[in-house]
Amino acid sequence: MSELALFGGKPAVTYVGTGKNDGTDMFKWPVITKEDEEAALSVLRVGGMSGTNVTKEFEADFCKWVGAKYALGTCNGTAALHAAMFGCGVGRGDEVICPSRTYWASCTSALTLGATVVFGDIDPNTLCLDPKKLEAKITSKTKAIIVVHYLGYPADMDEIMAIAKKHNVKVIEDVSHAQGGLYKGRKLGTIGDVAAMSLMAGKSLAIGEAGILHTDDIEIYERAIAFGTYERFSKDFQTEYLRPLAGLPLGGYKHRMHQISAAVGRVQLKYYDERCATIRKAMNYFWDLLEGVPGIRAHRVDESTGSNMAGWYAAHGLYVPEELEGLSVTRFCEALRAEGVDAVSAGCNLPLHTHPLFQVADVYNDGKPTRIAFTDKDVREMDNDLDVCEDIGARTYSIPWFKNYEPEVIEQYANAFKKVCANYKELLADDPGNPAQLGGWHFFQHTAKKKA
Repeated sequence: MSELALFGGKPAVTYVGTGKNDGTDMFKWPVITKEDEEAALSVLRVGGMSGTNVTKEFEADFCKWVGAKYALGTCNGTAALHAAMFGCGVGRGDEVICPSRTYWASCTSALTLGATVVFGDIDPNTLCLDPKKLEAKITSKTKAIIVVHYLGYPADMDEIMAIAKKHNVKVIEDVSHAQGGLYKGRKLGTIGDVAAMSLMAGKSLAIGEAGILHTDDIEIYERAIAFGTYERFSKDFQTEYLRPLAGLPLGGYKHRMHQISAAVGRVQLKYYDERCATIRKAMNYFWDLLEGVPGIRAHRVDESTGSNMAGWYAAHGLYVPEELEGLSVTRFCEALRAEGVDAVSAGCNLPLHTHPLFQVADVYNDGKPTRIAFTDKDVREMDNDLDVCEDIGARTYSIPWFKNYEPEVIEQYANAFKKVCANYKELLADDPGNPAQLGGWHFFQHTAKKKA
């Protein structure tokens, strides 16, 4: 192997992208065509930005695609999750369980509903909620389990659903990282009681600043509408106790989807599965090239089971420092960036249970931390068994998110990983170790930027 670029050698990656989002660049996303542009302009031309007709068409398309009875477009993914919790009846004094390693929107809306967030640990290989540790978190006050298909990996839904059914607890699937993914042949989001997801510009299904929830449960659907979509809150609802309140948002929120996003969404959805299949081909090829390389493991599901990684949103890898004599993931990523792998960084989302918002913040002036303001016990004491969540940052790193299948380019990036792993001993002497925090609360680097 040639000398590491960090010490003056030639970088392994020479790829320079086109900088266009027309499908020719390996990293630009989403793919925007004249069809998308015309769809957006059609809304502008009629002044229909704040209407609902195009949004309802997108919802119908989405229902047909995902296989759900009902869908509700929202202004963003946070609003979709908020409405899903309200739809499930989450309220004051209730508890919701959520993995600690996720983006905060997976659970923060519970606080506005007067509910308490209980954090669960994750599996070190899937990075999703660990069902083996889940049941111990359930109490008589648990109303819902929020399952995040983290970084595109399908959570173990069979085990989670069995536990939820045993305890009569609702399951909310956060599919923000895995739109269109499969779990044993079933679309993610169709297994729990309700699904919610972001469709913002950085996601694999990227339609603008938007979100959507879907469910087969009419009461959950109508409650979600009543919560933040007042113009669709009708006296004709099937849920009888909602009818006398029709016309005003029960939560005082306005969650309506912008119709330019809905219009673009209709176009994006037409080509999404095909584009995701190309992404999966590229990402699997990358990991196939790295099979057996010491120090790194693929974070991917076995597709022979009927499951898949959807569009591989925010793709990551698993790091095994013991196989590289304890080389820190920080130093590992530094060497990769020198090789031209701009999209690599150490860690993933930081563990939410360590954030001041969930430890000390009194958001609503209740005289005590908001997380425990509406409960008779200090659930923060339940954070002491989240070992995997606390340690996984040192064992994860982001990888390039390939949008096209171009073997020669993918091989350049794979060779960079091989080169660094093969020459890891050169990196040990000046290894500064890992900082106290690895990753971020909300940021993922979605693209690799290369200068011409």
